[in-house]
Amino acid sequence: MSKEPIIGWWSGGVTSAVACKLTQNIYGKDRVRMVFIDTRNEDEDTYRFMEDCQNWYDVEIETITSNEYQSVRDVWYKHLSLNVANGAVCSYKMKRVVREKWQKDNPYEHQVFGFDSLESRRAMALRMNHPKVKPIFPLMFYGMVKKDCIDLLQEIGIEPPRTYRLGFHNNNCFNTGCVQGGIGYWQKIKREYPDKFEEMAKVEHELTDLKGEPVTMLKDQAKGGGLLFLKPHPDYPETKDISQKKGREPKPLMECNGFCGTNDLEKPSQTYLELNLDNE
Repeated sequence: MSKEPIIGWWSGGVTSAVACKLTQNIYGKDRVRMVFIDTRNEDEDTYRFMEDCQNWYDVEIETITSNEYQSVRDVWYKHLSLNVANGAVCSYKMKRVVREKWQKDNPYEHQVFGFDSLESRRAMALRMNHPKVKPIFPLMFYGMVKKDCIDLLQEIGIEPPRTYRLGFHNNNCFNTGCVQGGIGYWQKIKREYPDKFEEMAKVEHELTDLKGEPVTMLKDQAKGGGLLFLKPHPDYPETKDISQKKGREPKPLMECNGFCGTNDLEKPSQTYLELNLDNE
């Protein structure tokens, strides 16, 4: 019987936090290594939540981070990209690449991801396209969804990260705001965190000017829709911005654990391939 470690990927969100604990319950505390990929772009309350979880697990959560990039901004400006159909370049470079490098250097029997019972498509994609990962999904085994995780944490006295209390559905990269957040997410940022909104609108315009074509985080999902700026760009008046869309509540995001933003059941878009992410 294999005695290699079980790797619990702790992403800073509630589902990965509970998935890691369930893994300890199944395999034993001494068998499980908890690992956090730090983008250096997380909300400060993430680290309070991390400490609470470490006390709950009675083990340290190991932290790894990119040696190639110092920040998500470094990634955006190197690749002149924010978010394309198959994912965000910052997520790929600062989470997935870091995770895959770590995976090559460390033994494991399984890797644990906090996909819940509503994310069977993601789980199937991961198992089909990345068999070397040997993924397992404790929340799906127990039939748990995100609300169950929040309820469990509150019952044992651990307060979820503050982004949930602020009305967001995930705890991803709140220092800048998540480039995969969607229209409703960024409309909420505009209303409640105008400084974050203005800074990211500036980033979009700067990247657009450098690339010579629109670079945005968002796409209008309506029929015939196209790219959406956060704020109008004077050189691209035909490209809409989010002020032209009806207000909506932010939809739930996937937790960012090294596979977020990558739809592995679909062929990568040409734009994604042009970034040459796998060929550097």
